[in-house]
Amino acid sequence: MAKKYIGIDIGSTASKVCVLEEGKEPVYEVLPTGWNSKITAGIIREKLEEKFGDISDAEIVATGYGRISVEYADKVITEISCHGRGGYEMRGQDCTIIDIGGQDTKYINVVNGKPVDFLMNDKCAAGTGKFIEVMANRLGLTIEELFELAEIGNPIAISSLCTVFAESEVINYMGEGRSREDLAAGVIDSVALKVATLVQRKELQDTVIITGGFSNNEFFAGLLGKKINRKVDAMPLGRYAGAYGAALLAGEKSA
Repeated sequence: MAKKYIGIDIGSTASKVCVLEEGKEPVYEVLPTGWNSKITAGIIREKLEEKFGDISDAEIVATGYGRISVEYADKVITEISCHGRGGYEMRGQDCTIIDIGGQDTKYINVVNGKPVDFLMNDKCAAGTGKFIEVMANRLGLTIEELFELAEIGNPIAISSLCTVFAESEVINYMGEGRSREDLAAGVIDSVALKVATLVQRKELQDTVIITGGFSNNEFFAGLLGKKINRKVDAMPLGRYAGAYGAALLAGEKSA
């Protein structure tokens, strides 16, 4: 039986899994992280064993916010290395990766599959997935609906760097009777602006891709591209870049 290589990326809001086996297409899974990463890691093991049987012989690499909670992993590797490796393989060339996670945003410059430079913003949630989630809830929308309305709205400036103060701004605009379309556009525009402010301080390659939960959103990729004056490619499987990179590194570490 071919050996399995498993990457587990336990993020702050979602956990992703990638299983690689010679001669087969990668298998991807995603589930909410929940309040306890250790419990989530246990659920992941149960799901893996339901689908693949005993995984004790598999090579397993854990990454992400809750990586130390995966007690059955053979190795723990940083998000930077795993996202860099996974994003590089998904795009098939040297690239700059912008990873928009639940609690942080990362810039990773990748050459020959290895990060050569990186920068992480984890001090402000206003440029992250959590900010979008909070604002969607405030507007009574799903995240998908928020993006749909943002595409047809005219963005209202949301200047606060703090999620709490930004939410207050949105509440004030709601009290003024501003449309949800314009508020949604303002929320998404403010996230793109904050991400652009982070990455504009660094060198960008000709190829720029997005990973993370919104990586497959063409609208957001286009908006971000305008702000950094560079084409930004949406990646359909970009949310799995960390797990995929971890699985690839599991195979390389065992070779």
